[in-house]
Amino acid sequence: MNWLPDDLHAATLLGRVDLGDGPLPVLVRNGRMFDLSATAPTTADVLNRAEPGTAVAGDEVGRIDPDDARTLGLGERATLLPPVDLQCIKAAGVTFARSAIERVIEERARGDASLAERIRTALARRIGADLANIRPGSAAAQALKSALIEDGSWSQYLEVAIGPDAEVFTKAPVLSAVGHGQPIGVRADSLWSNSEPEVVLVCDGRGRPRGATLGNDMNLRDFEGRSALLLGKAKDNNASCALGPFIRLFDDAFTMDDVRTATLRLRIEGTDGFALDERGDLTAISRDPLDLVAQVYNPDHRYPDGFVLFLGTPFAPVQDRDAPGMGFTHHVGDRVRITSSRLGTLENRVVHCASAPAWQRGVSALMHNLARRGLLGGSHS
Repeated sequence: MNWLPDDLHAATLLGRVDLGDGPLPVLVRNGRMFDLSATAPTTADVLNRAEPGTAVAGDEVGRIDPDDARTLGLGERATLLPPVDLQCIKAAGVTFARSAIERVIEERARGDASLAERIRTALARRIGADLANIRPGSAAAQALKSALIEDGSWSQYLEVAIGPDAEVFTKAPVLSAVGHGQPIGVRADSLWSNSEPEVVLVCDGRGRPRGATLGNDMNLRDFEGRSALLLGKAKDNNASCALGPFIRLFDDAFTMDDVRTATLRLRIEGTDGFALDERGDLTAISRDPLDLVAQVYNPDHRYPDGFVLFLGTPFAPVQDRDAPGMGFTHHVGDRVRITSSRLGTLENRVVHCASAPAWQRGVSALMHNLARRGLLGGSHS
């Protein structure tokens, strides 16, 4: 299966690979891969040092095979890594009406999936149509908020769905994300979990969006439903954040408008024969991607190594799996495939977090590796 953008010939891709000696930032054009480490040792450095639209030079290391997502056609020692390294991993939540409704359901069900369908039906009657058509922070949003408070239907999730301030949180530590083809984790003590396919903006240290990739913000709905203060345990676990396969850089062939109109497709296949296919369109997002970026990077907060920003998910799978009325939850062994034609495919298989390959290469290990390879001296200082 081709896991790269449909228009690969027109795409400029930035990523990371390990050819056996450690991570390399690489650029892909027309299927040819170039090693950028002589110019910059990390993808964060590449984006900070090269201005948008500037040609970045490197030595060619080979041609990638669109059908070989494990070794890229570069040899048995080659490994595709998540395309970000020193960037902070941020996420925006409740940016689609559907996900807003589902967060309210989790809250009212106190994490009990068996209550979800009854609450979902009631909420759809009460606020479903209104929520999808309201601009956050507007006078109409304030009027709806006042009405919902008056009848006892208000929620903290509706505050970030239609209020002036977006929900923004840190999804995962620097360097903890997994890439395309690697296992993705759910906690063994969660009974209600789902993938959250998203488009992810990649920004440089000046807060400028420089490209986009695909992401899976794995979520434990029962944990967050019990209390929003458990968001960290619901979101940040071993292998719970996937990014990839590459960052598609913005240029004349791919712009922010392509992000705004992107379509995502989600395919989940279980070892039990279960299958789920859904489609989500970013045209339904409630806040413009640039507004979300401005709520992350501003005079109150800086990110010198840059950051990535999950834009929120248009998906909230509710298809019954284990029993009628219980909705969807992941099983170990599920294959999760997220596809967008201009960004490619991000595919991962679900494991329990404790069984995922150990995260061992943090910032210190990366710096030691780069120093050993002579990539931190001279022009890299």
